[in-house]
Amino acid sequence: MTDNNSPLVSVVIPVKNGAYWLHDLLSQLQRQTLAAKSEIIVIDSGSTDSSREIIRKFPVRLLTIPSSQFNHGETRNLGAHEAKGKYVVMTVQDAIPASDHWLANLLEGFTDDEVAGVCGTQAVPHHADKNPVQWYRPVSAPQKKRIQFKNSREYDALTPAEKVNSCRWDNVTACYRRDVLQQIPFQKTFFAEDALWAQDALRAGYAIVYNGSAVVYHYHHEDFSFAFRRFLTVLYYRYKYFAHAPAKVEDSIYRRLQILKILLTSDVNLNEKLKWWKYNRQLQRAYKKAYDTFKDALAKGDDYLDKVYEEICKTPPMHVALGK
Repeated sequence: MTDNNSPLVSVVIPVKNGAYWLHDLLSQLQRQTLAAKSEIIVIDSGSTDSSREIIRKFPVRLLTIPSSQFNHGETRNLGAHEAKGKYVVMTVQDAIPASDHWLANLLEGFTDDEVAGVCGTQAVPHHADKNPVQWYRPVSAPQKKRIQFKNSREYDALTPAEKVNSCRWDNVTACYRRDVLQQIPFQKTFFAEDALWAQDALRAGYAIVYNGSAVVYHYHHEDFSFAFRRFLTVLYYRYKYFAHAPAKVEDSIYRRLQILKILLTSDVNLNEKLKWWKYNRQLQRAYKKAYDTFKDALAKGDDYLDKVYEEICKTPPMHVALGK
């Protein structure tokens, strides 16, 4: 898979107890059209399952760190430092490229030297064990979107909502110029290192590109507690990083009808439709509880918001993307 002298692409994957997914992910990476020009770097942070045994069956570079040293920013910086490729791709242990052209599609966005990174799209495949309301249903051909500002002042003049929309970056499927990562490394953080990097890159005058054709499949089934903490985390960090506090959360009759319409037209039996209706309503209730908790705490000041968030979440739930 790897040209050790001069790989074009280095794929960096942080791992902890990823045995359930790793064989499929690493196998798919070997099928990429750019596989011969790529290297894979896996950073394991204290797996206690068979992850390392699976990893060693593939031609990858395995780095190990103590779990106490892991954070989303610095761990990925370690991978970028070790990378030999001109481009560094970030993904996660439980994501699967949707096609053999995933890496090639990411590289398509680098049209000039001002492009610092390219971000793809997460999608949910049409599998019976996955929420049919979230199944990937593109209504048009994937498009590329380029975002760039002349300087930090132009970026800083954006509204909080505009900043959030510009920085919907996602290290489940993202590619970077390695030389730019050396100039603008990820910040040390346990959450949203990708969105923060996008903001830093935009403030530095670089362009970032969103390419909807660079798709990976990624899904997590969430119970009420996890969904509540996940959405509270999103709200909390959007406020902390972008000063964004939404005026409302979507929990309307229209949204319920939309869920019902999708379920009725999905190829699942009646019992499954009822099951998924209950599941999606549970998610909506969790989102509303998170929003109400956030707004009530924020009304009492930032210090109180910090206290409430710390009491409820302590550390951010895994598998959370700030822009999602």
